[in-house]
Amino acid sequence: MGLTGRPGMPVREIIRLKDPLIKKTFTNGHEVHVWTPPLMLPVNWMLPKAHDLLVQQNVNRLVTGLRRVMRQLGMSRPLVINGLNPVFGLPMLKKLDECATIYYCFDEITIINWMRRHGSRYEPNYLRQVNAVVTTSETLRQSKSVLQPNAFCVKNGVNFELFNQAFELAQQHPPQKPIVGYLGTADNRINVEIVEYCVKTMPDVTFQFIGEVHEPRLTSSLAAYPNVLFTPSRQPAELPPLLAQMQAAMIPFVCNDHTYTIYPLKINEYLAAGLPVVSTPFSLLNDFDDVIELASSPEEFAQALRKALADTAPERVAGRVAMAKANSWAHRAEEFEAVIKQVPAAWQPEPVL
Repeated sequence: MGLTGRPGMPVREIIRLKDPLIKKTFTNGHEVHVWTPPLMLPVNWMLPKAHDLLVQQNVNRLVTGLRRVMRQLGMSRPLVINGLNPVFGLPMLKKLDECATIYYCFDEITIINWMRRHGSRYEPNYLRQVNAVVTTSETLRQSKSVLQPNAFCVKNGVNFELFNQAFELAQQHPPQKPIVGYLGTADNRINVEIVEYCVKTMPDVTFQFIGEVHEPRLTSSLAAYPNVLFTPSRQPAELPPLLAQMQAAMIPFVCNDHTYTIYPLKINEYLAAGLPVVSTPFSLLNDFDDVIELASSPEEFAQALRKALADTAPERVAGRVAMAKANSWAHRAEEFEAVIKQVPAAWQPEPVL
């Protein structure tokens, strides 16, 4: 693990001091092979002409390595699922004799700082040529379906078993003071005005941010308040005890074109912990009608948090946990498999001529 709390890079595998292909076996006996690609030329900063020339060299290295792995594993005609990388995906099409390609689009590429420079150029043509696109929000699905009619939505899930540990811990040791939590990176999606108003008008409540803070205005605005706590990033296994000390959770996102495409991971993590959730109406969140509170203005948000802190009825808590369980990654995997079955080229055998 790195100094920031993130998993470290597999340096020895990248520079080929260790075998880049490893096998992982799960408790159910299933196996997965994980291959670490070689180092690639850093080309994202380049102008289009130079970038497009050199990215092809990167793709050639990647394809050569993948073909070697496929031979080693006895694999042929793979199903390629590309995770938000049309820059590599477009020139890789048909290079692996793949049966089909599905583009897994989990964010709006034109807004991502590290990908929009060239990704926004490559994505339209890539969308037209893949067999299907799977997005993580209905708003993204609607957007991408303009260029790829085989568009499906499989929303983000939750590691239910992990985050439900917070609920179990809270049952054993109930929280002793009102804490409203925010889990994850705090960046330019955060509505600083809403957060500061709540902090200022609710001095008896501690507001805890767990994760990296990339929005300078958040720290500068809140530094003077004694009821604000910034906690550095933690590994997932370390999160349940922290969530167990909270009485409510919040998603105070701004409402704009970017956040409109988001289906937030954290909402089901909060619910798995049994926590009441207050959010701005930044996206289509109708899946959670009657489960979470929505508030637009600073005043409404503070009122909703007060209501959430008192929302402790056993049937309400059970409803939140049940909602999260229905949105587990296990269920999402089943949904993704159902999508694959709707893409004939991805599963039908090649006809024998």
